Amino acid sequence: MADLNIAADVREITTKGAVNQLRKEEKVPGVLYSKEMEPINFSVPELVLNPVVYTTQMRMIDLKIGNNKKVKSILKDVQFDPVTDRIIHVDFLAITVGQVIQVQVPINFVGQSVGVKEGGRLLHNLHKFDVECLPKHIPQNLEVDITELNVGQSILVKDLSFENIVILNPENASVVAISVAREEEEEVATDEILEPTEAAQPEVIGKSKPEDEA
Repeated sequence: MADLNIAADVREITTKGAVNQLRKEEKVPGVLYSKEMEPINFSVPELVLNPVVYTTQMRMIDLKIGNNKKVKSILKDVQFDPVTDRIIHVDFLAITVGQVIQVQVPINFVGQSVGVKEGGRLLHNLHKFDVECLPKHIPQNLEVDITELNVGQSILVKDLSFENIVILNPENASVVAISVAREEEEEVATDEILEPTEAAQPEVIGKSKPEDEA
């Protein structure tokens, strides 16, 4: 996994006004958390964060805040503006060699499933795994092969295993599934509606009676 170097400024003032000013300057406030030291507040240009936030791969970061030495870290959390979708805050987690950590790793689905070829719909129920592992074993992503997945089938967390990594998601959580195409579902529903039983046939109003009943 390639490391990414990020240089940040120490953020001395953490008031709401100071934070708003940073955002006007297209900078993002952040916090570096570590088990070895107190949290450090920093700010970094928004554009610098794009390769870390907008990616389908896990990135290791060499973060240098002010005159402090570089700290190897990972992106722990990111917040977006609900209106503009811009990055408004980030949290980084410092990594200690030999210490197990919990992180989120993107899922990379590979192969074209049998079910999709037959017209089924592919449902991605999970996009990231919550995993626990040593820093040296953090992958860029975890591959899930869907080639043999047929219509009506799914892959659950308990169906998967990865070397040196423990998946923390619930065992019965669905990772990916193939469902019947929506058009087929609608056709089945329509057929059920348009097939009333004989007993339910409505009487034709205004139908003339036989002469012997007149």
